Amino acid sequence: MTRPADYAPPFRPADYVAPPTDPEDERIEVGILVVGAGPAGLACAIRLGQLLEDAPEIRERLGEVPVAVVEKGRQPGSHLLSGAVVNPRALRRLFKGRHRIEDMPFYGPVDHESVYFLTPSRKLRIPTPPTMKNDGNYVASLSQLGRWLAERAEESGAMLLPETPAEKLLVDGGRVRGARTGDKGRGRDGEPLGNFEPGSDLVARVTVLAEGTQGHLTGVALNRFGLAGENPQVWALGVKEVWKVARPLDRVIHTMGWPLRGGAKYREFGGSFIYPMGDDMVTLGMVVGLDYRDVELSVHDLLQELKTHPLVRGILEGGERVAWGAKTIPEGGFVSLPKQLHAPGLLICGDGAGMVNVPALKGIHYAIESGSLAAEAAFGALQRGQTPWTPGALAAYDDAVKQSFIWSELREVRNMRQAFGRGFWLGGALAGAMTATKGHFPPGDRDTERDSEQELIRAGGARSYPAPDGKLTFDKLSSVFASGNKTRDDQPSHILLRTDVPAEVAELWERMCPAQVYEATNGGVTVTPSNCVQCGAITAKGGRLTPPEGGSGPEYTLT
Repeated sequence: MTRPADYAPPFRPADYVAPPTDPEDERIEVGILVVGAGPAGLACAIRLGQLLEDAPEIRERLGEVPVAVVEKGRQPGSHLLSGAVVNPRALRRLFKGRHRIEDMPFYGPVDHESVYFLTPSRKLRIPTPPTMKNDGNYVASLSQLGRWLAERAEESGAMLLPETPAEKLLVDGGRVRGARTGDKGRGRDGEPLGNFEPGSDLVARVTVLAEGTQGHLTGVALNRFGLAGENPQVWALGVKEVWKVARPLDRVIHTMGWPLRGGAKYREFGGSFIYPMGDDMVTLGMVVGLDYRDVELSVHDLLQELKTHPLVRGILEGGERVAWGAKTIPEGGFVSLPKQLHAPGLLICGDGAGMVNVPALKGIHYAIESGSLAAEAAFGALQRGQTPWTPGALAAYDDAVKQSFIWSELREVRNMRQAFGRGFWLGGALAGAMTATKGHFPPGDRDTERDSEQELIRAGGARSYPAPDGKLTFDKLSSVFASGNKTRDDQPSHILLRTDVPAEVAELWERMCPAQVYEATNGGVTVTPSNCVQCGAITAKGGRLTPPEGGSGPEYTLT
């Protein structure tokens, strides 16, 4: 049997670890460096600003730039995508009355919700599982929320550096010193072009990795410092669209069942969401675990198929698609968390650490809370007499996470995702027992299996995918255009993978990718990196995504 893991990419984590190389007087010194302007990184920057308000001595010691946030996208929010229904708990704690939930860019609270089990032509409404209830939560565009948080971070004194990918982890003397940014203006073969600009060493007292799902330096750091947990991380791929609609939707909707298959041999775990965005827009998406086995499965095309169901077609009728995007989601949960969330001079938070509650479909509030806790730990290690890069100096962060709702909530649902590896029906029964006992049954932890190690089968998943009509259903290339993708087509490839692979692996990658980056050929696979929207699916299924030139990738505004 064929497995993608048998065709490992030409990637060595050690190649992305280096000491600072710029002359000392040319290094960019900052107090605390945050990598990633998502909810975790921006919450970290905001909380640091709050703490430094009352600590002028520490602020002065941190230099001209006490807090810097680097972001690989064109602007904060450019690469942010989620459902999203947000639990406001962490935002309330972060702002403590400085900003009200009503002032944030939400589309309103969840007033009503429905969960349906679908067949190809029918729907059966089922009771909302306790883990999925959204009373008190708010509908949002994560891209819009990210831009709002970025404004608050700048108001608190942080310097935001967009179009700045962190390419290498700077390590010297066993401690993290910061990150080196990527070069700009290189040609397809790496040659300097006329507009070439070399990257820079950003050195800091503390570096916070808040890169989100499939974080590049997060993976490098887990390897360099031996931080990975006992179980491998597993992922899902979500593909979503935003539609202008003729009629308002009055509830959030989740579906399970069709168009996924429930048999254990397929390992097709997932479902869909449909959320109102005010009176004239809805967002809908399909999320599927990347441990699936059928080489023909395509999450993008499953979403197109979903829209042909009478329930969904009726919601979209008379409407127009206005946005599209894709992103992976870490699904390993509690059992896949790193065994340690810090190293000398380093903290890891948010989706990069795998802080997502799969049964609750929630992770944004965990990212915000972990970013806040990382800020507090970093601030504590900067007190006079403290040295943040000595071993154990940042251990307070791990302690704070373990005492938070992040830890207790993830622990209760720690085995639910693994249960669905046995198929939908048995997995659902086991999940019900786990919910009823708050995670006490079954006892212990269930292991995860790496997505790329699943044996591939050909099970005819593509037979029912609808042809794109440009009105209700769409092809991949027009969808990439709708993402606002800005990737220069003559830059070096940021995707590392074997191209001499068996036909099954090549077809798996071609079908899997929502942006039509890979094409199966007689001798393997060809790659079109400029199509890439940096969803990260290839890293889960046998390749490795690295940061492209700064400002590349999608320009999400409504996702």
